[in-house]
Amino acid sequence: MTTLFAFAGRVSTEDQQDPDASRNWQLGRAQALIEPTGGRVVAEYFDVGESRSLPWKRRPRAAALLRALKDPDRGFDAVVIGEPQRAFYGNQYSLTQPVFAHYGVGLWVPEVGGPIDPTSEAHDMIMSVFGGMSKGERSRIKVRVRAAMAAQARIEGRFLGGRPPYGYRLVDAGPHPHPGKAADGRRLHRLEPDPDTAPVVVWIFTEYLAGRGLYAIAEELTRSQIPCPSAHDRKRNPHRPGLAWSKGAVRAILTNPRYTGHQVWNRQRKDEVLIDVEDVALGHETRMRWNNPDDWVWSTGLAHEPIIDIETFRRTQVILSGRGSTRKTRDRHPTPHCYQLRRRLSCGICRRRMQGQQSKGLLYYRCRFPKEYALAGRVQHPDNVYVAERDLIRPLDAWLAGVFAPECLADTIEQMYSAQPDPDQSLAAKEAALVITDCDRKLTQYRAALEAGTDPQLIATWTAEVQATRAQALARTHSLTGGRRMEREEVEALVRDIGDIPAALAEAEPQLKASTYDALGLQLTYDPGTQQVRVEASFDPHKLGLWSVSEGGLEPPSPFGH
Repeated sequence: MTTLFAFAGRVSTEDQQDPDASRNWQLGRAQALIEPTGGRVVAEYFDVGESRSLPWKRRPRAAALLRALKDPDRGFDAVVIGEPQRAFYGNQYSLTQPVFAHYGVGLWVPEVGGPIDPTSEAHDMIMSVFGGMSKGERSRIKVRVRAAMAAQARIEGRFLGGRPPYGYRLVDAGPHPHPGKAADGRRLHRLEPDPDTAPVVVWIFTEYLAGRGLYAIAEELTRSQIPCPSAHDRKRNPHRPGLAWSKGAVRAILTNPRYTGHQVWNRQRKDEVLIDVEDVALGHETRMRWNNPDDWVWSTGLAHEPIIDIETFRRTQVILSGRGSTRKTRDRHPTPHCYQLRRRLSCGICRRRMQGQQSKGLLYYRCRFPKEYALAGRVQHPDNVYVAERDLIRPLDAWLAGVFAPECLADTIEQMYSAQPDPDQSLAAKEAALVITDCDRKLTQYRAALEAGTDPQLIATWTAEVQATRAQALARTHSLTGGRRMEREEVEALVRDIGDIPAALAEAEPQLKASTYDALGLQLTYDPGTQQVRVEASFDPHKLGLWSVSEGGLEPPSPFGH
């Protein structure tokens, strides 16, 4: 009797592997396990570009597999995994296995030689060990990478990537010291003063040390029609308006130590924080945070030509830290409030995102563009634009109630299906495809060089580098297109499974409503003149399918749900 299997796997750029090659060898291991018993793979759930630290219900294809388990007509009898370290991280196995057991779907892995026995302590211990190994491997990679970057910054003064600070430009610094990367055409870069903007940086430091304030400096620069950093470099700053200088831009220049000629690394760090402290299984999200200056890594010598001297920089930091020190301030604590339209509401005048603000127990969104930017009469904008969140949520939910009403549901489903990105039409996807084609060409050349007698170790180094580049490009392609376009029937099934969205929104907690607005791709623009809001929705069925409606309201899919 033939047993039908679904294959599950994962690869991300952190694994430094070609996604196609990784899928093939994982699938090969899975087939080698099940074919002797008459098994056959009939479905695939393979995530590309998703970190192993993400729980299953936050990986698109793994989440789809969890949903498929609930369907009696799923089309497969068991699930096979090619390598448990790539599928399970930390305690993910203990959180996921009960779902398979509940729906009577077997889970096969090569390391136990067949199906996992949920009642076996030995099997449970083996899978727990693999989860720990996966977590340890990721931690070791992070430690090695950070240690290498710290050494390169401190000892070599190497430019480690990113956009050049305002006042500098990037110039070639010779071939890459790594033989494989050099063979691939990669080169090092260094910072060089930009003749157009370096004098502006010097002027900013001089004026500030002479007693001028941040806003006064920004106002003078704007009045003199000197392009602000985002206007000067539009290619790297397409997301910024570039209308005028802001206090934040001036402060960023005054606090950047790289103008002293030293390479400085580790000014910011990535922290992984729990999404919900009440539900640890949801995992973490990454937050960028500033490090203490004592933790910054400075190059031992000058890495590039300085624009200001070190003494000028130190005097500037003393003044910056002292300004406002006599004012009475309160300790700041993380806000416990959930702004449901965070990152989704823009000002209709300046097109900037409006910021959350609490006042007298109510949540508001505000725009203080004139107080942050030196407009110099360029834009007519009130000093403050305020709108209450409750005045937006009620009509917004009413609009959604109409969109998902039974008589409109067919049209909504059609719009969701049509709104999916076309993999062949995305410019970024085309660029990624060109990178993949170029990598394939190089890999063919490397194979020919190996057959011609070139050192195998050198070829292996080159191949690993190119495969890493190809993996990153392929991951970008999948992230831009969601992996594939969902069929119209799949979109309809997702919407039907979710249930009565309008009724659920009325009772849902703010955090879950915010996630639903995100899945619906809502973007709101508030016009303070007419006090009207324009709402646009770019439905993403891949995200929307991660949510469901229960008797208690809207909720994310739980692997323990019945």
